[in-house]
This record gives sequence, structure tokens and C-alpha cells, in this order.
Amino acid sequence: MKYLYISLLLSLCSFSGFSQETTVNDSMVVITMHNGDIRIGNILSDDGREILFLSKDVGKIYLRKENVKSIVPYKSEDFQIVDGEYRSTGPFTTRYYFTTNALPIKKKENYAMVNLYGPEVHFATSDRFSVGLMTTWIASPMMLAMKYSIPTKNPKVNYGLGTLIGTTGYLNQFRGYAGLHWGMVTIGDRSSNFTLSGGFSYIDAGFNNTDPKPGTYYASQSTNGYIDIPYQPRSVATAPVIGLAGITKIGKKASFFFDAMVFLGQNKRTSVEYFGNYNSPNYYAVVSEDPNLHVVAFFMPGIRFSKSEDRAFQFAAAGVISSRAGNTRSFPIPMCSWFFKF
Repeated sequence: MKYLYISLLLSLCSFSGFSQETTVNDSMVVITMHNGDIRIGNILSDDGREILFLSKDVGKIYLRKENVKSIVPYKSEDFQIVDGEYRSTGPFTTRYYFTTNALPIKKKENYAMVNLYGPEVHFATSDRFSVGLMTTWIASPMMLAMKYSIPTKNPKVNYGLGTLIGTTGYLNQFRGYAGLHWGMVTIGDRSSNFTLSGGFSYIDAGFNNTDPKPGTYYASQSTNGYIDIPYQPRSVATAPVIGLAGITKIGKKASFFFDAMVFLGQNKRTSVEYFGNYNSPNYYAVVSEDPNLHVVAFFMPGIRFSKSEDRAFQFAAAGVISSRAGNTRSFPIPMCSWFFKF
């Protein structure tokens, strides 16, 4: 009978230990190692050199403090485990390639993104608002980026507002400017989501217009029949914008993403017709304008590799399609970029 009690006691202790390993509690932490490994569980003891850790997946293990990079509390809204894999709500999950989603960057989760054409850096000033700067390797042109997230009661439905305001910089003596303002809705979680956005863009490159101004112009006798046709004043090109983007996990550290933007602008083609006899008072010209839809679309499918919680690399087989007045052209633009959290 004595041995029966001991057996029952040992069985109970084993069952209790097993339950502790699989239950999420308030004291759980996420330990990130310098080699990129991530452990989730409870710290049982810490002697300054080693940590006795109760891991959710392998049980009790010893971790040397010199190999530990960070220890943060486990929070269900900040961390999730999918198929035994740790996934975080880091700043990279708020970005596709060019566009962003409506998911918020957590406060102080700042990140930099280095592209082939130049760098950009973004700072989260609150849990809903972020501000950033985008430029080229020659620091011109430059763009100021801002995003405001609007969460809902459903964590998988988020809204957001974004804006880009830029200048041509010293390349054109700061005479040119551009802007893009949009709203968006994101459906899904951090690892798998899609975003639909719509907005309005405008650009003034700062160069003088070389198109003739519409109207009727007569010859002057003092200029030997020459018709002086003035140029149009410099104008701002505008276009509505539609965006569609998404991302989904395809492996432990890899994700497939798709990023697309379509600009629906207007191309005004001017034509000049001459009437009457040259070098006579009845000689005149008529300048007419024929507006045509000008569509420019960017398509960027690619793959992102998340090496760790603060490093990622992605590439995209990007392409551009331009169509106006029945003339369509397309060309590829391969893209690569690196993410750095700081």
C-alpha cells in the first residue's frame, strides 16, 4: 500500500508539471537568443550565469545568460504561437514594399528600410501614429511619411490614414513638389492579411511647360506672318490612386507578399492646326486640347525573409505598365530592401 501511495504521488507531480508546461500564465516570458532562437515559458531560477527555464515545447532547460539577447513579458496581443512558431507584432508586419497596412506600429518600435535606390526611417511616436523620412542616396528628392491607425473591436479589422508629402530638393532648386493622401482598411492578422486602399495624388515637377496654350491665334504683319503661340502655365498633374496589397506566411521565416498601385491620371494632348494663307492677315492657328486617360500601374510580388525579430530581407519582381491613348508600355524593375529595427 505504501508503494501505491508513492506511485500515485509521483504520477500527480508528473501531471502537474505537464500542465504547467502547456498553460499560458501571467509570468511567462519570451527569451530571444543571440543566434535567433526564441524560447517561450517561465523562468524558474536565475543565478546570474544560467537561467533554469521551463519551456513550452521542450520542458526544463538551462540557458547561459551570455547567450541571451533579450527577455520580455509574454502578452497575447503582442506575441502569438502558430504551429509551434513564434511570431511578433514588430514594425515589419506593418509594411509591404512601397505601401503600408493599417496595423499600428507599437510605440518606440522604430525601423529603417534600406532600398537599392535609397534609405528610409520611420519612428512610432505612439501606438497609433508614426512619422518617417524617405529619400534617395543623393538625398533628393525627399518625402515625409505619416500614418495613423484606427483599430476596431475586432483585432482582425483595422482602418488607417496615410500621407506622403515630398519635394524635388536641390535637384530642381526645391521648385517641385508632390503628395499622396489615402485611406485604407486591413483584414487579417500580423502574419496573414490584405489591405485595400484609395487616395489622391498630385505632382508638380517644377519645370516650365512646353505645351502650347489652347486658343485661336492670328498672325501679325510685323512678324512676317509668324504666329506667336504662348505656352501653357505650369500645372499640377493629379490622379486618383487605388492600392491592393497582402502578405501570407509560406514557411518558418519566409512570407509571400503582393503590392500593387494603380494611378488613374489624365493626359492632355494638344494639337495645332493652321488656316488661311501664310503671310496674310487671315492666317491663323487653332490650338486644341484632347484629354485622354493615362493609367500607370505598379505590380510588386515578392518574398520576405525574417532572419530575426529585428532583421529582415525582401525582394520583389516589380513591373510597371503605362497606358495612354491606346499606347501601352511595360518594363520590369527588380527591387531589394533590408529592414532594421532599432
